[in-house]
Amino acid sequence: MYFDAVGKTNTKETAALALKAALEKGVKYIVVASSRGDTAKMLANNNEIDIICVTHANGYPEAGKSEMSQQIREELKGIGIKILTTTHVLSGAERGISRAFGGAYPIEIVAHTLRMLGQGTKVCVEIAIMALDAGLIPYGEPIIAIGGSGKGADTAIVITPSHASSLFETKIHEIICKPSLY
Repeated sequence: MYFDAVGKTNTKETAALALKAALEKGVKYIVVASSRGDTAKMLANNNEIDIICVTHANGYPEAGKSEMSQQIREELKGIGIKILTTTHVLSGAERGISRAFGGAYPIEIVAHTLRMLGQGTKVCVEIAIMALDAGLIPYGEPIIAIGGSGKGADTAIVITPSHASSLFETKIHEIICKPSLY
């Protein structure tokens, strides 16, 4: 599925397409980027698929703060969604170095290359690797990742992530949906 627009207007359809693909393909895990919990909640209430919500790292957008409230975290946990808040694997410390010293560094180049397929594709790869590194999904097993281009979700992929330490062993098997980039 290719969407005509980028962003939040595609969230419900992206979630529905991802759930449908997971059930059809026997995928047991969906990793979803959700900074305020809304997209993650759309995936709840199924017993066959584990949902992992990856938030922005603490300190975004404001130093020392978490974008997702404790109340939302508790609500998500209460409906069986696991939450991961950690440094983003495709930016993190390297972005701090590039801001301080200028220039482009290897991980930023990887991120920009993935953005050639859309911001949501970059997010999907990033959160899948983060969830694997955190031990929330099994190694070597295809999962579905859902990401977006700002608010909401507009991209879903079937991916077998590898650890950050073996980044290039990550395999994108299928694009379920994404915005057309015309």
